[in-house]
Amino acid sequence: MTTTDQNTPHKGRAWLMLLLASAFEIGYALSVGGSQAFSVLGWSIAAIIFFLLTLYFLSVALKSIDVGIGYAVWAGIGAVGAAGFGSVLLDQPLTLSQAIWLAVIIGGVVWLKLADSPKLNTDESLAS
Repeated sequence: MTTTDQNTPHKGRAWLMLLLASAFEIGYALSVGGSQAFSVLGWSIAAIIFFLLTLYFLSVALKSIDVGIGYAVWAGIGAVGAAGFGSVLLDQPLTLSQAIWLAVIIGGVVWLKLADSPKLNTDESLAS
């Protein structure tokens, strides 16, 4: 068994933690928006809870995922999610042009994840 094979379950768990961190980041961004500069108690408490959760799950994920890649994926999913859900839940405008560029971000996130796949890394190491 290669080291890549041994790390696969651990990497899978790390990516799951990163997805959870991203979901909590979306919740944090929406809660901060709803808190009206932390003047609405319920939204403010939600923002603090989401903030702590996103930091915890991001820190767990970054134990196994490179910081640059993990942060880019976390920030990308958070930004796209906040824009999408903000449009639906907070009645914030989202233009077609903005939606297209958000789709580009998601494409980048997907490619970053694919670039971290054990199969791709094995093929690259064989080429060197």
